[in-house]
This record gives sequence, C-alpha cells and structure tokens, in this order.
Amino acid sequence: MGFKDYLADARAIFDRLYPDNKITTIEYEGPNIIVYTKDENLFSKRDDLARQIAQELRRRIVIRPDPEIMQPEEESKSIIEKLVPEKAGLHDIYFESDTGEVVIEADEPSVITSRDSDLIKQIKTETSWSPRVVRAPPMHSRTVKEMRELLREYKQERREFLHNLGIKLNAPVMEGENWVRITALGGHREVGRSATLVSTNNSRILIDCGMMNTMEGDQPWEGAPYLYLPEVQPLSSIDAVILTHAHLDHSGLLPILFKYGYEGPVYLTAPTRDLAVLLQNDYIKVAYSEGHKSPYDSKHIREMVKRSVVLRYNETTDITRDTRLTFYNAGHILGSASVHLHIGEGLYNIVLSGDVKFEKSWLFNAAHNRFPRVETFMTESTYAGRDDYSHTRDDAYSALTDVVNRTFSRGGSVLIPVFAVGRSQEVMLSLEQAIREKLIPETRVYCDGMIMEATAIHAAYPEFLNKDLREKIMVKGENPFMSPIFKRVESSEERKDICDSTESKIVLATSGMMNGGPVMEYFRSWVDNPKHSLVFVGYQAEGTMGRRIQRGATEINLSDGGRVNKYQIKLDVEVAEGFSGHSDKRQLVGYIATMQPKPHRILVNHGEGEKSVEFCRLLRSKFGVEALAMRNLETVRVY
Repeated sequence: MGFKDYLADARAIFDRLYPDNKITTIEYEGPNIIVYTKDENLFSKRDDLARQIAQELRRRIVIRPDPEIMQPEEESKSIIEKLVPEKAGLHDIYFESDTGEVVIEADEPSVITSRDSDLIKQIKTETSWSPRVVRAPPMHSRTVKEMRELLREYKQERREFLHNLGIKLNAPVMEGENWVRITALGGHREVGRSATLVSTNNSRILIDCGMMNTMEGDQPWEGAPYLYLPEVQPLSSIDAVILTHAHLDHSGLLPILFKYGYEGPVYLTAPTRDLAVLLQNDYIKVAYSEGHKSPYDSKHIREMVKRSVVLRYNETTDITRDTRLTFYNAGHILGSASVHLHIGEGLYNIVLSGDVKFEKSWLFNAAHNRFPRVETFMTESTYAGRDDYSHTRDDAYSALTDVVNRTFSRGGSVLIPVFAVGRSQEVMLSLEQAIREKLIPETRVYCDGMIMEATAIHAAYPEFLNKDLREKIMVKGENPFMSPIFKRVESSEERKDICDSTESKIVLATSGMMNGGPVMEYFRSWVDNPKHSLVFVGYQAEGTMGRRIQRGATEINLSDGGRVNKYQIKLDVEVAEGFSGHSDKRQLVGYIATMQPKPHRILVNHGEGEKSVEFCRLLRSKFGVEALAMRNLETVRVY
C-alpha cells in the first residue's frame, strides 16, 4: 500500500468547495490536519466545511488563523481586557499559539458567551485569535500555571514533534498476517510497577510505566517494570505510550523512558499530565532528601511534558498507523481513564480498565463500561479476593467521625496517612461535611505534603468531577476545599509545632503507605501515646510500613538521622473502610456483568498473587468466558 498524501487531498477539496479560501499552509499535527488561513470567515464560522472535509478524508480537520494576521499577544490581551465587562470577573488571559486560541478565564463566563453578546465575534475580529472562555479556577495551582508556561516555552519544539508524529501516523501499514499480542511487563499478579505492552504487526503500545510502592534506596531498577525485554528494546522502538492515571505505581518511571531513548508521544488526560508531573517531581525531591539516587532527573519529566498529547474523555484519535485510542472515565482519581484500543479497520478491540471505581464517589461519577466493541478486556483486581467486599462511602463517613470523636474525647489527635491525589480530597470533603453538620467538634485540619496543591489541580479541572460537586464549586460558589478549617503546613518548624501542641487536631499527611514523607514525623511524635489515633483510609501494599502496622505490629524500626531506633506502637490504629478508589469484588463483577458489549476474553492484573487467580476462577464460572491472570514476562496472543 503506497503513502497517501492527505495534505494535497485536503487542499484540493478546499479549493473545490471554498475557492477563495486564502489558505497559506496545510500540515500534520499528530493525527490532525491543520489548515492555516488568512480568511477570517473560514476559521471563525465554517466549522461545517471542516466537518464535511473530515468525513471525506477520514481525518480530523482543524482550521486556524494564519499567524501573520493574528495580533501580537500583548496587544490582543489589552484589546480583550477593554472588551470584557467588569461583571464577567476577568481573571486571566493566556495564549496558546500552537493552536491559535486565547483562553479567557472569568468568574462568570456566560457574560462573555451569552447569545445576546457579540463579544466572541468582536474578539475574533479585533485580534484574529480564537477565544475559548472558561470559568476561573477557584483555587490557585502552581502546577497548572507552570505547565502553561512550560508548554509555551516548548511551542516550537512541540510543533515540530507533532508534525513528525503526523507523518508517522499516516505512513502505510505493513501488509501480511495480522496479529495482536499482550505482554505483561509489570503489575501482573502484584500491585505496583504497572506496565503492559500491546503489540501488533505494525505497532508497539506501552500502557503505563510505574514503580513498586515499596521502591526505595539506590537500586530503583528492582522496583521497575521489565523494560529490558526484547519486546521493548530499544525503547525507541515503542510507537506510543498511554498513561491511565497519575499515581506513581502507574506513572512513576515514565520519565525514565525518555532518559533511555524513547522519543514518542504520551497520551493522557490534562489533569493526569499535571498530577503526574507534581508526583514525579516530588519523588525526585524525596529521594534526594533521604539520601537516595533518583532514577531520572527533572529534565526527563520536561521531555515527557514536551511529548504529551492530551485527550478528553470519549475523544477518539489515531495513536499509531493501525490503532485508535479512546479514553473513558475510570472513576478512580482525577483524570483517570480506561483505555479502549481499536486495532486495524475493525480487526480487534481491547479495553484496559486501569484502576477503576464502579460507584459514584464524593468526587467522581462511576466508571464508564459501555464501549463500541470489546473482544479482550483487562481488569484490575486489587480488592477482588474472597473476602474483599468494601464498605460504602456512608460506612467510611460514619467510621471516620466515630474515630475523631473517640480520640478527641480522650484529648488526642488524629493522624491520617493519605495519597496526595484522590483519597486526600475524599477525606477533606467528608471532614468538611462532618464539621458543617456538627457531627464532630469544629477543629483545624492540617494538610501536609502536596495535598493542597493536588486539591487546587482538582479545582482547575471541574469538568472531570461529578455533577454535584462541579455545580457546588462552579455554580453555587460553595467550594468545600476552601473551608477555613483546612490549613496548609508550610514548613518543618510548623510541623514540629503541630506535633508538640496538646490541642486536639486532625492531620492529613503523605505518604499514604507510610514509606516516608511528612506523615512519618507525626508518627514518630505520637506513636507512643495511646491518646492519639492513626487512621488508614487507603490501600496498604504488601511490604509497606503501613501494611505492617495495619496488620497489628506492636513495634517498628525507624531510621532517625542515620540511626535505626525501635518504637513501641501505643497509639490507637484504626481503619476507616469505604474511601477506596478501587472497586471491590462485588463492584468489579457488576462492572463486567453490565458491560456492553460482553468481552470474549478477560485478563486480570493489578492484584496480589492468588487474588488475581481466584478472581479468574470466579469470572470463568459466572460468565463462562476465558479468564487468565498473566504472570509478569508472559505474552498472550489474543488475535
């Protein structure tokens, strides 16, 4: 099959349908064909023409103003500031020159976008930029701001990268026998270092590249996926990487790919990109502060950002010359996605659930389980064991309020180890509600680690939250995360003052599995005092400090400035079950039972050893399908 020149075909169709098009350039940008024009009518009003040509070419067409007719950014900013009325509450204006869009953040976007207003038309006419009006985030996020600046800094490099990617995506497919294989590179019959390779006769696609939850010390490769296999060597042979969500057991070693030769795209949602950068940079910081060697540097994280391709839920795009990707809501954490891969022209379909929550939570809608087609389905099994029936959010709420009241009644404080992303925000919402409803005493809730920054990123992407919370924050102006009960811990001195204070309080601190982080300072201070309580609200992986304490350890060895000291555990250890972002066995079965269409084969991963195997037995007996718990290093041919 020869190379098809889509660019020449696009120009020919434009010339035929809209002769006076004033088109200056047509080029590839990833899977899209970008058309630059000096005709204002074409870029601002003829979306119908773009759709018509896209259907004819079977390629997405995006029409943008030619840079020569666009006003300079500073001049355009001044024009917009004069045009936007004060009642709109203008917050920020920033330019995305690679797309020709100017993003306008306002407290009341409807003032600008109202049908009765011609502001959008005026902005287009006077600046030749395409305005995108969004509601201003109620909380400032340093990460989101830095991400915008970084993308602006790399705009020319990204343009070249996306152009070259487009050429690669439009290369002809190899003829011959078609086949599809799945290789387990990490996170199979274990929790941690998630990595799965989907290979065809035309492409290699890596889904996730995480690290073990117990990863520490100067031997990072011990907790890494099996990246030395011939299937992924050299790393430059990988065509695409997909990141399901930002937790380090899925994203933690993704930057290492760029250190060792990968130069391709990373497909992910916008909040996943921002949260992954936050967590990866923090991982480097913690590693160096504890005297360990990080397996990558911040420059490798920047390379990841430079090559990131952001997708929304339900948006389909070509990611290799024979595979299309669609993300669906997974309900696990902000931006988490289940992955639908459509291979060939109707040849085969694979869905990888990622970490999934099939229940509406305080933060997110229940995971999506309706797909166009699915032949093979890969599901997580974190809580798929014989006795893994999780409690409800109501159970979690009651358990947490009960622990707080009992602890405060004896004059103690409550320490809650949390993941910065996901569980922190769920616990914050429940505590804010409990104090507002006067179910627990009004108290200060200290947030230590990256919790408040991660929370600000949640506020920056309200479209990824469930409808109730989104409306509460963005429409009613009632942001529970901005309650005065929450206090960010800013320094080690403040942390010490909190530890020494005799006043009853609640502390949320990272890391969630107690493998380091600020939570350990509070734990050291309070571990021998039975007045205090330690409350687990999230999964504790095998081999972590949190798992040992949760299982009933009465003493623990901790390193203090190079010395190892033994601590007697006298504080009360509790578990508030129901906060998990993972589905339990009942929810996983319900997810599969109501999935449309039904898969022919189910692969089980992301579960501890026997749990994955046991869950396969249940799926075979209940649904009569082939079910397999692959081991790391195994490959299964699915087509």
